[in-house]
Amino acid sequence: MSTVSIQNISKSYGPVKALRDVSFEVFPGEVFGLLGPNGAGKTTAIRIMMDIFKPDSGQVSLFGGSMDAAKKRRIGYMPEERGLYKDLKLEPTLIFLATLKGLSEAEARERLVPWLQRLDLYDHRQKKVQELSKGMQQKAQLIATLLHEPDLIVVDEPFSGLDPVNTRLVKEIMEEQRDAGKSIIMSTHQMYQVEALCNRIALINNGRSVLYGEVRDIKRSFAGNAVLVAGDGSFENIPGVLESRPENGFWHLALAAETEPQAVFRYLAGRDDVAVGRFEVAEPSLDDIFISVVKEGRAQLEADHA
Repeated sequence: MSTVSIQNISKSYGPVKALRDVSFEVFPGEVFGLLGPNGAGKTTAIRIMMDIFKPDSGQVSLFGGSMDAAKKRRIGYMPEERGLYKDLKLEPTLIFLATLKGLSEAEARERLVPWLQRLDLYDHRQKKVQELSKGMQQKAQLIATLLHEPDLIVVDEPFSGLDPVNTRLVKEIMEEQRDAGKSIIMSTHQMYQVEALCNRIALINNGRSVLYGEVRDIKRSFAGNAVLVAGDGSFENIPGVLESRPENGFWHLALAAETEPQAVFRYLAGRDDVAVGRFEVAEPSLDDIFISVVKEGRAQLEADHA
C-alpha cells in the first residue's frame, strides 16, 4: 500500500492555476523526488499533502486514508523556509518541537543526544539558534524532522548550506531512513543528488506533472537527447543545443527535444573552424532532462499566449 496517494489534485489562487490535475504515489522504503523549477507548484503540492491547503479538486490519501492528528505525528517535514526559533537555545527548542509530535520530554532528551553527537552539534546545544552557522541550522532542522521517528519524511532542499562532508552525512542518514522502510519525499534542484538517491520522480512544470516514473526509465526514454563531442574548435552556440559544457575531456551537449544527434553532427562536420575527433550519443543526466522539459514547457507557454 502506498504511503501517499495524490490523485488528480488541482489548486488555483484567483486567476493563477498553481496545480492542474497532478497525481503521484509514494511507497514505503523509497526516496521519491518531487522536482520542478521555481514556481512550478511543488510547494503547493506538498502543502496540500500536509493538509495545510485544501485542493480545489482531487483526492489525497496518507497511510490509507484522510489526514488526522495521529497521522500528522507520523510525518516529519523540513520546509525550505526553516522554522526554528532563532532567539531560543538549540537543545530546548528541539525538545519542545519533539513534544509537539507526541514524545515526552524525557524521551525527546534521550533521543536527542546521539543525534547531536552524530551531526556535530552537541557542543553547541546551549547556543541560540541564531548563533549557529547556516549549515548547523540546517542540520538542526534535520534533527527536528527526524527526532520523533516519522514514517513519512518530507524534505525540501535538504542539502542547502552544507559543505561536502555534511552533505555526505545527510545523504547517509536519508539512505538509512529509506532502508528502514520509511517513505521520503525530497524536493531539490540538485539533480545529481536526485540521481544518487531517488528511484522514482515526478517533475511538475507550470502546475502540471510532465514526467513521472522510475529514473532509469525516464533517462532511457530521453536517450539521444545528449551527445559527447571531442575535437578542436568551439562547440558552443550550436543550433538545437540547449547547453554546452566541458566535461572530462569532452563537450557535453544537451539537445532540445526535437533535435536529432545526426543533425548536430552534420552541422559540426560542415564547419571549417571545427574538427570533430569523437562524437557519441550519451545517456542524458537528469539535469539535461530537466532543462529540456522546462525549456520546452516555457516555449509552449509563450506560444499559447502569443
